[in-house]
Amino acid sequence: MTRAASSVVGVVVLVGVTVLVAASVGTVATVDPGGTVPLAHLTLSADAGSDRVALTHEGGETLDVAALSVTVSVDGTDLAHQPPVPFFAATGFESGPTGPFNVASDDDWSAGETAGFRLASTNDPQLSEGARVEVVVATGRGVIARLETTAT
Repeated sequence: MTRAASSVVGVVVLVGVTVLVAASVGTVATVDPGGTVPLAHLTLSADAGSDRVALTHEGGETLDVAALSVTVSVDGTDLAHQPPVPFFAATGFESGPTGPFNVASDDDWSAGETAGFRLASTNDPQLSEGARVEVVVATGRGVIARLETTAT
């Protein structure tokens, strides 16, 4: 009699484990595939004479500007005020950024478009010729590009 009870208990436990494994596989299979970081090739330029930073979308996926964050540092120091893309007037920046960073443009940043902004004298540190400028472009899903250039 003991053997028969053990077999029944073993089968019940095995069925329970199978159900749990099947449920967990089903959960993993339904993960949103939209959680990937967009792939785009961006380039960076910095002009100390005009205090202008520009990013050009060279190819890859179209980016949703409203979902982006842009972080700028000069010679290893983050700007006191970061560009809240998209924007028109923001503390630390001259009004009227160009291209997709301007709030008046559509939210799509496609290949061939350049987005730029000018630092105001109220931002720190300022661009100077020879300064190392780093820009990180990211979404909530991760970093799209980490770019570096020397201001001319």
